[in-house]
Amino acid sequence: MNRLKRAALLTSLTRKMRDRESWCGETHIQKAVYFLEDLLGLPMDFEFTLYRHGPFSFDLRDELTSMRADDLLKLEPQAPPYGPRIAPTERYEQLKKSFSATLKKYKEHLIFVADKIGDKGVTELEQLATALYVTKRKKPDASVEERTEELIRLKPHISAEAARVAIEEVDRMIEEAEELAA
Repeated sequence: MNRLKRAALLTSLTRKMRDRESWCGETHIQKAVYFLEDLLGLPMDFEFTLYRHGPFSFDLRDELTSMRADDLLKLEPQAPPYGPRIAPTERYEQLKKSFSATLKKYKEHLIFVADKIGDKGVTELEQLATALYVTKRKKPDASVEERTEELIRLKPHISAEAARVAIEEVDRMIEEAEELAA
């Protein structure tokens, strides 16, 4: 996918998440894009690796920085101890017009992800994104119990109960995502 189409999708995703009262910091964008790629199959071409707080893309971090430099996204500082929120700039409207076909094609995907994870906190995002990572990449044919154990092995600070809840929630999301794709 070319850079401007990705920028249109990223700014639209940011707008949809903010419309749903998402904090919309970088962690939220990182996890939302991970769900778009691994859960819904959007070809955004970001490489994710399991990192400190779950799946993370250094390429996406660079892209978000470039989008700020191009005045497509902006940071809104918040009172300490909170980090900045990310918001589309006024140039978002230009991207919407220029890439209306792309945005229309993926509109339901963006809404799905914004609805499912937009209101989650950072801790819950880490748990869900890591659960998706385990389910899709590490142990796709494993039972709930085996995937829960793997999630805990990868992230020992996550309790067994929270890990199981995250695995089960991801399983429900996968079922709903299959309906979206149908």
